[in-house]
Amino acid sequence: MRVVLQRSKSASVTVDGAVTGAIQSGYVLLVGITHEDTEKDADYLAGKIAQLRLFEDEEGKMNRSILDHGGEILSISQFTLYGDVKKGRRPSFIAAARPETAEHLWLAFNKALQRYGLVVETGVFGAMMDVQLVNDGPVTILVESK
Repeated sequence: MRVVLQRSKSASVTVDGAVTGAIQSGYVLLVGITHEDTEKDADYLAGKIAQLRLFEDEEGKMNRSILDHGGEILSISQFTLYGDVKKGRRPSFIAAARPETAEHLWLAFNKALQRYGLVVETGVFGAMMDVQLVNDGPVTILVESK
Protein backbone atom coordinates (compact mmCIF):
# COMPACT_ATOMS: atom_id res chain seq x y z
CA MET A 1 0.00 0.00 0.00
CA ARG A 2 1.07 3.52 -0.69
CA VAL A 3 -0.36 6.61 1.01
CA VAL A 4 0.32 10.24 0.21
CA LEU A 5 -0.36 12.05 3.48
CA GLN A 6 -1.00 15.79 3.43
CA ARG A 7 -1.37 17.67 6.69
CA SER A 8 -4.29 20.01 6.17
CA LYS A 9 -6.09 22.88 7.85
CA SER A 10 -9.33 21.85 6.13
CA ALA A 11 -10.39 19.55 3.31
CA SER A 12 -13.44 18.15 1.57
CA VAL A 13 -14.37 15.78 -1.23
CA THR A 14 -17.36 16.21 -3.51
CA VAL A 15 -18.99 13.63 -5.80
CA ASP A 16 -21.68 14.71 -8.28
CA GLY A 17 -22.08 18.04 -6.49
CA ALA A 18 -22.56 16.49 -3.02
CA VAL A 19 -19.96 16.64 -0.25
CA THR A 20 -19.20 13.05 0.83
CA GLY A 21 -16.53 13.89 3.39
CA ALA A 22 -15.10 16.99 5.08
CA ILE A 23 -12.61 17.62 7.87
CA GLN A 24 -11.02 20.47 9.71
CA SER A 25 -7.44 20.11 10.92
CA GLY A 26 -5.91 16.70 10.19
CA TYR A 27 -4.69 14.57 7.31
CA VAL A 28 -5.83 14.05 3.76
CA LEU A 29 -4.80 10.52 2.76
CA LEU A 30 -4.59 9.48 -0.88
CA VAL A 31 -4.55 5.68 -0.67
CA GLY A 32 -3.18 3.39 -3.39
CA ILE A 33 -3.37 -0.39 -3.26
CA THR A 34 -1.37 -2.92 -5.27
CA HIS A 35 -1.85 -6.65 -5.95
CA GLU A 36 0.14 -8.15 -3.09
CA ASP A 37 -1.33 -5.91 -0.37
CA THR A 38 -3.22 -7.54 2.50
CA GLU A 39 -5.10 -6.48 5.61
CA LYS A 40 -1.73 -6.66 7.41
CA ASP A 41 -0.55 -3.80 5.20
CA ALA A 42 -3.72 -1.83 6.01
CA ASP A 43 -3.26 -2.36 9.76
CA TYR A 44 0.45 -1.47 9.60
CA LEU A 45 -0.16 1.78 7.72
CA ALA A 46 -3.06 2.77 9.97
CA GLY A 47 -0.83 2.37 13.03
CA LYS A 48 2.06 4.19 11.43
CA ILE A 49 -0.11 7.12 10.32
CA ALA A 50 -1.96 7.39 13.65
CA GLN A 51 1.34 7.61 15.51
CA LEU A 52 3.42 9.76 13.14
CA ARG A 53 4.48 12.97 14.86
CA LEU A 54 3.69 15.64 12.28
CA PHE A 55 2.04 18.34 14.41
CA GLU A 56 4.00 20.97 16.29
CA ASP A 57 4.37 21.01 20.05
CA GLU A 58 4.68 24.18 22.16
CA GLU A 59 8.27 24.64 20.93
CA GLY A 60 7.32 24.43 17.26
CA LYS A 61 8.82 20.94 16.76
CA MET A 62 6.97 18.14 14.98
CA ASN A 63 6.40 16.17 18.14
CA ARG A 64 2.65 15.51 18.27
CA SER A 65 0.64 12.80 16.51
CA ILE A 66 -2.81 13.29 15.03
CA LEU A 67 -4.08 11.51 18.14
CA ASP A 68 -2.37 14.10 20.37
CA HIS A 69 -3.63 16.92 18.13
CA GLY A 70 -7.21 15.67 17.98
CA GLY A 71 -7.29 15.87 14.19
CA GLU A 72 -9.48 14.13 11.64
CA ILE A 73 -8.77 12.10 8.50
CA LEU A 74 -10.12 12.39 4.97
CA SER A 75 -9.33 9.12 3.18
CA ILE A 76 -9.56 8.94 -0.60
CA SER A 77 -8.89 5.85 -2.71
CA GLN A 78 -6.40 6.67 -5.49
CA PHE A 79 -5.39 3.89 -7.88
CA THR A 80 -3.28 6.38 -9.85
CA LEU A 81 -0.63 6.22 -7.12
CA TYR A 82 0.45 2.99 -8.82
CA GLY A 83 0.66 4.59 -12.27
CA ASP A 84 3.87 3.71 -14.11
CA VAL A 85 5.23 6.28 -16.58
CA LYS A 86 8.59 4.66 -17.36
CA LYS A 87 7.54 3.81 -20.93
CA GLY A 88 5.65 6.02 -23.34
CA ARG A 89 3.55 9.02 -22.49
CA ARG A 90 0.46 7.37 -21.03
CA PRO A 91 0.60 5.83 -17.56
CA SER A 92 0.12 2.11 -17.08
CA PHE A 93 -1.97 1.10 -14.08
CA ILE A 94 -1.12 -2.60 -14.16
CA ALA A 95 0.40 -2.38 -10.66
CA ALA A 96 -2.89 -1.13 -9.15
CA ALA A 97 -5.06 -3.77 -7.50
CA ARG A 98 -8.36 -4.79 -9.11
CA PRO A 99 -11.28 -2.69 -7.81
CA GLU A 100 -12.90 -5.49 -5.78
CA THR A 101 -9.64 -6.13 -3.91
CA ALA A 102 -8.71 -2.46 -3.57
CA GLU A 103 -12.10 -1.42 -2.19
CA HIS A 104 -12.01 -4.15 0.45
CA LEU A 105 -8.52 -3.14 1.61
CA TRP A 106 -9.32 0.58 1.54
CA LEU A 107 -12.35 -0.04 3.77
CA ALA A 108 -10.22 -2.22 6.09
CA PHE A 109 -7.62 0.57 6.27
CA ASN A 110 -10.30 3.13 7.20
CA LYS A 111 -11.69 0.82 9.90
CA ALA A 112 -8.17 0.29 11.27
CA LEU A 113 -7.76 4.08 11.58
CA GLN A 114 -11.10 4.29 13.39
CA ARG A 115 -9.92 1.67 15.89
CA TYR A 116 -7.34 4.26 17.00
CA GLY A 117 -10.22 6.58 17.82
CA LEU A 118 -9.77 8.74 14.74
CA VAL A 119 -12.68 10.37 12.90
CA VAL A 120 -12.43 9.16 9.29
CA GLU A 121 -14.34 10.85 6.49
CA THR A 122 -14.11 9.42 2.97
CA GLY A 123 -14.55 9.93 -0.69
CA VAL A 124 -16.48 7.37 -2.77
CA PHE A 125 -14.52 4.39 -4.06
CA GLY A 126 -14.16 4.46 -7.85
CA ALA A 127 -15.98 7.78 -8.30
CA MET A 128 -14.75 10.93 -10.00
CA MET A 129 -14.08 13.21 -7.04
CA ASP A 130 -13.31 16.87 -6.56
CA VAL A 131 -10.92 17.26 -3.64
CA GLN A 132 -10.29 20.60 -1.97
CA LEU A 133 -7.73 21.13 0.74
CA VAL A 134 -5.77 23.80 2.49
CA ASN A 135 -2.37 22.19 2.95
CA ASP A 136 -0.86 22.96 6.36
CA GLY A 137 2.84 23.73 6.14
CA PRO A 138 2.84 22.36 3.52
CA VAL A 139 3.61 18.95 4.97
CA THR A 140 3.36 16.07 2.50
CA ILE A 141 4.73 12.60 3.31
CA LEU A 142 4.79 9.34 1.33
CA VAL A 143 4.11 6.31 3.58
CA GLU A 144 4.40 2.76 2.22
CA SER A 145 3.82 -0.65 3.75
CA LYS A 146 6.57 -2.44 1.81
